[in-house]
Amino acid sequence: MKKFITLFIFLTAFITKAQTESDPIKIDASINKISDTEYDIVFNAKLYKGWYLYSQYNPENASLPLEISIPENATGYKLVGNPQEEDTFKKYSDVWEVEEVVFKDKAKITQRIQLTNKDITQIKINFFGQVCETACINIDEDFTLSLTGSTIKETIVLDEKSKLLTQKLKLELKNKSLLKSDSDVDSESSNGLFSIFFLGFVGGLLALLTPCVFPMIPLTVSFFTKQTNNKRKGVFRAILYGFFIVFIYILLSLPFHFLDNLDPEILNTISTNVWLNIFFFAVLVFFAFSFFGFYEITLPSSWGNKMDSASSVGGILGIFFMALTLAIVSFSCTGPILGSLLAGSLTADGGATQLTAGMTGFGLALALPFALFALFPNWLNALPKSGGWMNTTKVVLGFLELALAFKFLSNADLVAHWDILKREIFIGIWIVIFIGLALYIFAKIKFPHDSPVKKLSFSRISFGTLVIAFIIYLGPGVLKNPTWNLSLLSGFPPPQFYSIYEQENDCPLGLDCYKDFDEGLAKAKAVNKPILLDFTGWACVNCRKMEENVWSELDIFRILKNDYILISLYVDDNEKELPENQQFDFLKENGKLKQIKTVGDKWSTFQVINFKNASQPYYVLLSPDLEVLNSAQQYTNRDTYYTWLKDGLENFNTNK
Repeated sequence: MKKFITLFIFLTAFITKAQTESDPIKIDASINKISDTEYDIVFNAKLYKGWYLYSQYNPENASLPLEISIPENATGYKLVGNPQEEDTFKKYSDVWEVEEVVFKDKAKITQRIQLTNKDITQIKINFFGQVCETACINIDEDFTLSLTGSTIKETIVLDEKSKLLTQKLKLELKNKSLLKSDSDVDSESSNGLFSIFFLGFVGGLLALLTPCVFPMIPLTVSFFTKQTNNKRKGVFRAILYGFFIVFIYILLSLPFHFLDNLDPEILNTISTNVWLNIFFFAVLVFFAFSFFGFYEITLPSSWGNKMDSASSVGGILGIFFMALTLAIVSFSCTGPILGSLLAGSLTADGGATQLTAGMTGFGLALALPFALFALFPNWLNALPKSGGWMNTTKVVLGFLELALAFKFLSNADLVAHWDILKREIFIGIWIVIFIGLALYIFAKIKFPHDSPVKKLSFSRISFGTLVIAFIIYLGPGVLKNPTWNLSLLSGFPPPQFYSIYEQENDCPLGLDCYKDFDEGLAKAKAVNKPILLDFTGWACVNCRKMEENVWSELDIFRILKNDYILISLYVDDNEKELPENQQFDFLKENGKLKQIKTVGDKWSTFQVINFKNASQPYYVLLSPDLEVLNSAQQYTNRDTYYTWLKDGLENFNTNK
C-alpha cells in the first residue's frame, strides 16, 4: 500500500523523464588511460542540497539503481566489470522499508572499458540514474569522450529535413504584440484558481464529516483550551495548530511547482498521458472501494507514531508535529479526496498553481473548526454526536469517487482513439452509479460498516430525492436527440460529436473545422475569411465547457459558422503518428532534441514556438495573411467571447 501511494505521488515525474538545464545534478565525465587497451571513464557529479542519487547496488523494489551502458551498435570497445563507486552511504527508507544505497552532495563513479579495436579515437557511453528529493527525476545523459582525455562537446546538427520542417512550423505573424494576454484573460485565470480553491474547500468540509477527522475536533480543542489556565494562550495555540494544518497541505503541492518549472509542456504531457489517466482511474476506483468499507488505506503506522512522539517536544514545534500527526492518521479518509484533487488539478492550464490553490482550500476547511471552536468553545455542545452518519458520508463519497474515476478512463479513451467510452456509454455508466447511490440512500443496499437503518431521516430522504432528480437529468443524455445538452456537466462527459450515433462530422457542434493548419489556411485564403485558431485537446475539460456552453450560444454559433474558418489543433493527439516523411527532430531552446512523431507533438510545439503558450483552450484570430486581429483569448464567459469575436471581425474588415 505504501508503494502504491508513493507511485501515485511520484509517477508524474517518471512519465516524461523530465530533464532540462535546471536538473538538480550536474555530471562531468573524463577519461584516464590505464594501458594501450584499457581506459577508466570517471563520472564526477554534484547534487543540489537535499537530493540523492541512487547507487547501482540499490535494492530491488526500491528507487531505480544507477546504470552505465554503451550503445547497442557500439563497436571497438566494451565495458569491463561493474562501475566502481565512491562516497556512497546507506539511508533507511520508510516508504520502501529497506536500506537504500545513495550518493549525497557528490558522487564519483568509475567505469573501465577495454578496446577491441585500437584504431578507434572516441567512445560513447550512457549515464542513467534517478535523483530524488520530494519528487524524483530520471537522469539519462550520453557522453562522447576522446581517448586523448578530453570531453567532446557534441554539437547537435539537424538534418535538412528537420531544418525544413522546423521552419515550416514557424509563422511570420503580423501585429504579434497583440497576442499578450489582456486583463480579461488574467481575470478569468483568477476566477479559475478561485474555483479550484472553492472545490478544495468543499473537499475539506466533506473530509471533516468522516470518522477519521470529526471525533478529533472536540478532543483537540479541549486539549488546547484546558492545558493552560491562560485562555488566550490556549486559543493562540489552537489557531497556530490550524495554521500548521493549512501549511502542511500547501507543502504537499510544492514538488509539482518544481516539475512545472522544468518544462512548460510537462504538465500537459502528464495530464494527457494515456497510461497515467488509466493509472488515475485505477487509483480512484481503489479509493472508492476503501470508502465503501471493503479495506482501509493507511500510511505506515510508524510515521504516525514518530510524529506523535515528536509532538511532545512542546512549544511551536510540538504543535507543528501535532498537525502533521493529524494529517497522517486521517489519511484513510482524506487520502482519496486529496487523490481526486491531485488528479483533477494536473492540467496544462494552471497545473501546480491550481493544485496549491486546491490544497490551500482543503487545508483551510480542515483547520477552520479547530480555530473557531477554540474561540467559541460553547459551540462544541452543538456538534452532533459521532455515529453511523459518518460512515454514510464515507460511502456517499465513495460513489462520487467512482463516478469521477470514469472521467480519467474517458480521457485515455479519447486521447488513444479507442472509440469505446462514447458519450452515451459514459453517461449510462454514471446513471448506473447514481442508481446505486440512490438505492444506498434509501437503505436498499448496505456496505460492511453500515449500521442498521430503522427509519429514514428527513435529510436522508431529501438527499435521495436530489440523487433521483440528478438521474432523471442524466437520462436524456443517452438518446440520439437529447432534450437538453447536460450543460451543468460540460467537460466531464466526452464531447457531443464522440457519439454512438452517426454525426455530421467530428467537429464541435457539427461546425466545419480543419485539423491541419495548412489546410485551414488554404481555405481561408480561398474564401478570404479570417481564421479562428483553436488550440484544444481531447482531454481538455475547459475546452469542452467553452464548446458546449459558449460556442453553442446562437449568436456566437452563427459567427463561427458563417464568418470564420475554424482550425482546431489537438495538442494531446499523441497516439496518432505523423507519416514518416513528416516526422523530424526539433531543437528546443535548452539545446535538447524533441522528436516530433505524433500529431500532438507537432501542434503542441507549433503553439509554443509561435505563441509562447502551452495551455488549452487557447484561441487566436488571424487573417489569411497571418495578421493577428485581436489579443489571444482563453477560457472565458459568453459576453467576453462574443465581443472578442466581433472585434476581430471588425479589425479584419477594416484592414481588408
